[in-house]
Amino acid sequence: MLITIALFAGYCIADVYDVMPGMLTLKPVDAPTFADPVSAKQGGTIAGSLDATKTIDAAAAGEVMNELLAAEGVGSDVSVVVEDARGTVAAEHESGTPREPASTMKTLTALAASSTLNMAATLDTQVFLTQSDTGSDTVTLKGNGDMLLSAGDSDADHINGRAGLNTLAQATAAALAQRGITTVHVNYDDTLFGDSRIPTGLRNADGGVLGEYTTYFTSVSSMAIDGGRQYSDSMPAPANPDASAGYPELSPHTAADVAATFSGLLQQHGITVEAEPAAHAAPQGASPITSVSSATLSEILAFMLRHSDNTLAEEFGRLTALARSENNSPEGATKAVRTVLGNLKIDINGLTMADCSGLSPGSQLTVRTLAAVQQRNLTVGDGAPAAEGLSVAGLVGSARKRYTSDDVAGLLRVKTGSLDTVTSMAGNVSRTHGGALSFAVVINNPADYWAASNAISAFITKLAEL
Repeated sequence: MLITIALFAGYCIADVYDVMPGMLTLKPVDAPTFADPVSAKQGGTIAGSLDATKTIDAAAAGEVMNELLAAEGVGSDVSVVVEDARGTVAAEHESGTPREPASTMKTLTALAASSTLNMAATLDTQVFLTQSDTGSDTVTLKGNGDMLLSAGDSDADHINGRAGLNTLAQATAAALAQRGITTVHVNYDDTLFGDSRIPTGLRNADGGVLGEYTTYFTSVSSMAIDGGRQYSDSMPAPANPDASAGYPELSPHTAADVAATFSGLLQQHGITVEAEPAAHAAPQGASPITSVSSATLSEILAFMLRHSDNTLAEEFGRLTALARSENNSPEGATKAVRTVLGNLKIDINGLTMADCSGLSPGSQLTVRTLAAVQQRNLTVGDGAPAAEGLSVAGLVGSARKRYTSDDVAGLLRVKTGSLDTVTSMAGNVSRTHGGALSFAVVINNPADYWAASNAISAFITKLAEL
C-alpha cells in the first residue's frame, strides 16, 4: 500500500514539472481574451403614438376627391368618404347611398369575428379511436374548422399548413402501435357547420357552388387541404404556401379529400386501412388520441384579408354565429355579423349582407359603414386583428401594388374589392405630415374598369399627403 502511494505521489510531482504527461503544470497559462462587444445602434421609432387631433384641410381633401370623381373610367355610380382620425368628415360624395361593396365587405366580417372570438385560439384537427370486441377498430378524423391543413408535416413557419396531415398520421400510427392495433377503418366527422354551407346567391339548383364561382369559393368545411385549391401543371402551387398563385379550381368535397389523404398516409406509416373513409360523427364524450393545431385565428384572419379568401370569410362569419348561438347557416352568419357591428355602434344603415365575403350578388352598404369600421381599426382596442390583417401597399396582400408613389409605401393599410361591375377600397392611412385618416370608395358599373381601378390607386396615394 505504501509503495502504491509513493508511486502516485512521485507521478504527480513529475506531472507538475512536466516530466510526465498530465493536466498538472507550473507553467503560466495564457488567459483567453475576447474582443470588445460591438456597440448596438439605437433604433428609431417604428410606430409612434397617433395624433388623433391632427385635422385635415377640407379643401385639399375635396380637391383630391374631385380628381377621383372626374377621372377616366370612374363613371357616375360612385361613393367616397374621407375622415380624420376622430371621425370628422373632410370630404364625401354620396356617402349615404348603398352600393355593392365586393370584398370590402370582408372588413365588416373581420371586425365582428375579431370582436367576438378568442383570436389566440386554434382550430384543432383530432383523431378518435373506437375499439371493438370483434377486432374492427375505427379511427375517426374530426375537423374543427382548419381549412388550411397541409398534406405534409406541420409547418411552424407558415399559416397555411401550420397543421400537417402527415404529422397527424404519424402520431396516430404510433398511438395505434402502442395499443397493438395494426388494422382500422377510417371515418371522418364534418358536422361542424351543419347541412347549409353555401350562401344562396352562390348555390346552384343541385345545392353545389355555381360554376362561375368555383375558383373563388367552396363550401365551408370543418377541414380542407390548402383551402381546397387544386393546383396543376398549368398552375403549380407556389413555393411559399402563404403566397398566392392565382385562382385554381376549388374542390367541392374538401373534408372527404382530407380523409382520403389521411387514410393513405396512415398506410404509409404501417397501418392497414380497410375500405374507403366514411362520413360519421366522432364518438361523444371521448378524448382524442392525437391532434394537430392550426395557426391562431388572428393569423388565419390576416391570411383571409390579405388573400381576400371568400371561403375563409364565410367561415369566420359561421364561427361568429356559433359563438353567439345563432343559426348554424349562412343566414345565421350574416345576422351575427350585423348584430356585433350594431353592438359596436357601427353605422349599418343601408347594410344588406348576401354573405360575409361580398362575393354573392345582392350585398349593399354605404361608404359610411366601411369608414366606421376603419375608425374602429384606428383606435384598435378589442378587434385588433381586423386592423393588423389589412393589406399594406408596397409590402403584402392584394393591394401590394396599389399605389403610384414609393413615398407612401407602408403608409396605406387597405382592403380591396373587385367584381365584374365593382371596384372598391377601404382602409386607413398614416399621413406623411402627421396624423391618420380613414377612407372608403365604392365604384359600381365603372365606364372603364381598369381605368377606374387605377384612379382609386392614385386617389389613395394622394390621401397620404393631406
